[in-house]
Amino acid sequence: MSFYSKIFVLLCLCSQLLHSQSKEIQFLSGTDSEHTKEWDFWMSGGRKAGSWNKIQVPSQWEQQGFGSYNYGRDYVTYGKNFKFNDEVGLYKHKFSVPNSWKGKTINIVFEGSMTDTEVKINGQLAGAIHQGAFYEFKYDISDKIIFGKENVLEVKVSKMSADKSVNNAERLADYWVLGGIFRPVYLEASSKENISFTAIDAKANGTFRSNVHLNGIQNVNNLKVELFDVKNNLVGESQVQIQKGDTLKLIQFSINNTKLWTAETPHLYKAKFTLNKNKKTIFQSEEKFGFRTIEIKKGDGIYINGTKIKMKGINRHVWWPETGRAVNKNIDLMDVQLIKEMNMNAVRCAHYPPNKSFLKICDSLGLYVLDELAGWQKKYSTEVGKKLVKEMVTRDANHPSIIFWSNGNEGGHNFDLDSEYAKYDLSNRPVIHAHHKPGNAFNGIDCNHYEDYYSTKNILEGENIYMPTEFLHAQDDGGGGTSLADYWELHWNSKKGAGGFLWAFADEGLVRTDFNNQIDVNAINAPDGVVGPHREKEGSFYAIREIYSPVKIDLKTLPNDFNGIISVENRYHFTNLNEVKFEWKLVKFKTQFSSESSFDVIKTGKVESPSIKPIEKGNINLNLPSNWKENEGLILTATDSFGKEIYTWTWKLKSNDEISQQFSTSLIKEFPVSVVENDSLFILKSDEKEFSIGKKDGLLKSVILDKKGKKISFKDGPVFVNGTMELSSIKSFFEDDNMEIEARYKNGNKIIWKLNHNGILELNYEYSLSGDYQFAGVSFDYPENYVINAKWLGKGPYHVWKNRLQGQTYNVWQNLKNSTRTGQLPWIYPEFKGYFDDVSWLQLDTAEGKLTVGTKEEKMFVRLFDFYGIYGAEGYPKLPSGNISFLDAIPPLGTVLAFNINNETSNLGPESEPNHLNGAFKRNLYFYFGLPDLGDENKQFTMPKENILTD
Repeated sequence: MSFYSKIFVLLCLCSQLLHSQSKEIQFLSGTDSEHTKEWDFWMSGGRKAGSWNKIQVPSQWEQQGFGSYNYGRDYVTYGKNFKFNDEVGLYKHKFSVPNSWKGKTINIVFEGSMTDTEVKINGQLAGAIHQGAFYEFKYDISDKIIFGKENVLEVKVSKMSADKSVNNAERLADYWVLGGIFRPVYLEASSKENISFTAIDAKANGTFRSNVHLNGIQNVNNLKVELFDVKNNLVGESQVQIQKGDTLKLIQFSINNTKLWTAETPHLYKAKFTLNKNKKTIFQSEEKFGFRTIEIKKGDGIYINGTKIKMKGINRHVWWPETGRAVNKNIDLMDVQLIKEMNMNAVRCAHYPPNKSFLKICDSLGLYVLDELAGWQKKYSTEVGKKLVKEMVTRDANHPSIIFWSNGNEGGHNFDLDSEYAKYDLSNRPVIHAHHKPGNAFNGIDCNHYEDYYSTKNILEGENIYMPTEFLHAQDDGGGGTSLADYWELHWNSKKGAGGFLWAFADEGLVRTDFNNQIDVNAINAPDGVVGPHREKEGSFYAIREIYSPVKIDLKTLPNDFNGIISVENRYHFTNLNEVKFEWKLVKFKTQFSSESSFDVIKTGKVESPSIKPIEKGNINLNLPSNWKENEGLILTATDSFGKEIYTWTWKLKSNDEISQQFSTSLIKEFPVSVVENDSLFILKSDEKEFSIGKKDGLLKSVILDKKGKKISFKDGPVFVNGTMELSSIKSFFEDDNMEIEARYKNGNKIIWKLNHNGILELNYEYSLSGDYQFAGVSFDYPENYVINAKWLGKGPYHVWKNRLQGQTYNVWQNLKNSTRTGQLPWIYPEFKGYFDDVSWLQLDTAEGKLTVGTKEEKMFVRLFDFYGIYGAEGYPKLPSGNISFLDAIPPLGTVLAFNINNETSNLGPESEPNHLNGAFKRNLYFYFGLPDLGDENKQFTMPKENILTD
């Protein structure tokens, strides 16, 4: 045998030896929701009850077609006599184990089973019935395994627990109640002398401590710990002697030049623990961890590594529509990436510990985590709770991402359990209470839920740190990003503001296998997310992204003397802005007649990143070319040190008046204009087009497009959305060879219609208001069913509210017609209907033809059709009259928890107050009506083949 062959064999033997020295894993189920295994299954009630079938494991049995569905709040919906389906599922599976496991300790591990779980191996009970759905538990089954033959695993899972406190804590809750073995099941084999678990405490000063919990120590006499960096370089080691019967050893030492873990710099290390007998390795285990120090300075703030931080957080259920709480690492990765895409730095695991892969991804990508013991609004008993705290903490203690333990939610706090966490967590993380009543601060942190802006302000002036673990409830389209800017500024600028956690990340829509696989959000109970069930992004997603951007730019419009210098604030906690890359683009937007991309890039440039320390302010100098004003748009993109886009800002460089002139000059044909009258109408004519104006009210009554009488049904406007329309006078006249009609109203409002030679119909209107208003402007009517799509130059592509203008950028956008109601089927985003911001022009493609409308003044909102932000007995906020509106002001949106009959949102902050209007408003609109592209006149109209622009 050659030298290299000998080396190869030696390496293989070493690899096998190392494998045998560590825990060996054999999955009995699949590894996740995407990779399952088939077991035998029997269900006690509901669908497929009473006979043996097959089921995929892990899974929720409802999603496999068994049993019945319950939502946790059904007991509220249906009254005190309601009873949950107390279903029982019996699982059976046969397995073999390798002969090499003889003499080893063999455990069977369940990562999660809903709820009471009884386990038998070869007919023998593995141990006491486990109670509690969301926790990893295991049994030593070494003496029950048969080698050389098949073994039989039998598992009895009861959906409802025999322990009332478990049901109170987990099942009587505001979420779907599901059953079954929903996380993996596996065997783990290790040497008789082994490490059961470790608890690491690694501080920012380089101190490493670990409690090493030992099993079966007889002959092992040495424990060695080695630390490795991300490149697998050994950076430190230490060892201690151990004696027969030892069950716990503390090992402690320090290393130099540590790279610290934060959500911005998620540096990880690896600790290798080795049990030796006279230099012979008996057992090894590994743990990833991070060096970081958590401090709660009472009356001050939350500190990581000596720096005060503020949580930009969100609540997350473990969820996927097809599989319920049985998920996989791809879903976990997607969710962490989406949360970080919103420029958030924190997540609360509501209302139970997540699966392990989620925490590993939070460690590696960087999110601060609040890990929570279940207890929705009621608590576990002390007896059960102590066991579950131990299971949660021993599983999760070494994740550097976990900053807090939460001992239950909204009254689900068993105070006897507060001291239990530190028994298993050597780092002694802070324990908090996520509560919903004032005066329940714990460990110096008040987490009170759903305070309004002004009560938040009062709490921040009190003695405690304030970190709401739920706020701005995002049911339907409310909450989430609406009002968030005001709340965030309050926390950012307050000494005791620690940020908080929005409710919630995703709509908990469940694919109902009993209703033809429709997605069900249980009416108003579960559509609480800023993304949909399959992570469809709502408008709040983008608003949050801008509001929470660590590169804060407040410049809304470019001043006339703009010189390329932009003020910027660094809202990172640990990152200098010289680590951020900036790039600008000068662009020209495509006209409404284009079917290509939304803009042409004329020139690009990279910016020298300024050195601005965390929480400090400075400037970015774009160094634009001298002819930059010749373009139509300026785009600036910030990218972080990991290559991820932080945010992109856009500014328009041309006024709407200039844009309207460009539009007019594109119509080169001119026609004579005239007017005819009858008893009720003025009829303006140009070429084949006719526009009828009512003599009694001055409103547009009809639009005829050709000699055949082809109509477009845009009419009955402009109706002023506030006040009355009592006409005082109306007349027609020529002005500069254009035909005009002027209508004046008794309240001082005025409109002028003007028909130009190029076929453009102009509307000039004036109105005055003094007071508080939800909206202001004018409306028209058009049949919604005729509309095919909308295309516009303005902010988009999502609709906005007065208190959620953030997140939408100036561009050419196009949305296909849809009837999406935010948070409900069919989750087609962006929603077609709504208020749209800063529109320069809008084009509707309809079954009757094209309708184009533009404005010569700035800052016009367009309202498209009927929609509501929050749905209840009545939708709210109330809408203007008509169904297409051109507005100078739009309403704010509240939250479901702030709902009242008057849509009172003022307590959510300055942005959420009604519009305080005082003065005269003037606007010029121009309309162009065109026939559809018919092609063959014998064919029905078809939509033009245009690209649908997306964000």
